[in-house]
Amino acid sequence: MMGGHHAASGAAAWVAVTATTPIAFGWYPVSDIGVITGALVCAGAALLPDADHHAGTIARSLPPVSQGVARAIAAVSGGHRGGTHSLLGVAAFTAIAWAVGHLTLRTEAFGDVLVGPGIVAVLLIAFALRALRLTGEGRWWAWLASGSLAALVAAYAPEEWFWLPFCVGLGCLVHLIGDLLTTRGVPLLWPIRFRSPRWVRRHRALPFDDVWRAGGNIALPLLGDAGSWREWLVMTPVSVYAVLGVGWATLDLAGVDTASAWDAAASWVTTTAGGLLGV
Repeated sequence: MMGGHHAASGAAAWVAVTATTPIAFGWYPVSDIGVITGALVCAGAALLPDADHHAGTIARSLPPVSQGVARAIAAVSGGHRGGTHSLLGVAAFTAIAWAVGHLTLRTEAFGDVLVGPGIVAVLLIAFALRALRLTGEGRWWAWLASGSLAALVAAYAPEEWFWLPFCVGLGCLVHLIGDLLTTRGVPLLWPIRFRSPRWVRRHRALPFDDVWRAGGNIALPLLGDAGSWREWLVMTPVSVYAVLGVGWATLDLAGVDTASAWDAAASWVTTTAGGLLGV
């Protein structure tokens, strides 16, 4: 799956899980600030498994340092779509976020400031903004925007960062699901790889060959190759949903009575549909 679509799916998943609006599940409710900020952080976290790609969004974020880091991660994890694309990789990224999230700095003006979550947020939001092309080609815009947002939250609403490890884990997991739906698949149980039997590889006309790859990857290639028209067909409404969810939280934060607006819209749709159907 393409980087921008990974980021959009991460933001959409965060909205669906954390928002308490009628268009979301609200399984892990957070504040409106948490929905807005977390959507960007989760979008960036949904790019983390591709930290093993020498030409990915993360590798291109701060060259040449980021490219060196990407090559090092690829060497440790067995190359692109290796260990970072496994359940173990998701657990590792989540554990790192949890550990870094405890780094604090005591200040006279703001008390204990959670520096660790701020740093993680700056990086992940910058990755997301670049992947979603919200900051154009100017690299400094991404860092300025992400740094400002993370600094404001770290200073004035530090309690918001309790969700950081969950956010990182969710973003990484969504990335795995996205790549699982493409033809190359993912090594879910890395470092254990179960190569497909020889009879599966011989009979390439069988559907097993598409699901159980020769190298041991598992795939449910409903989206076809990365960047296919099927991927665009699915991810366009997903992206719209993410924007709608973040916009809804923004209006709530601004004091707009979105509940009444939703009820009015639902009533209008019901009345209009009833009129058209003659009910």
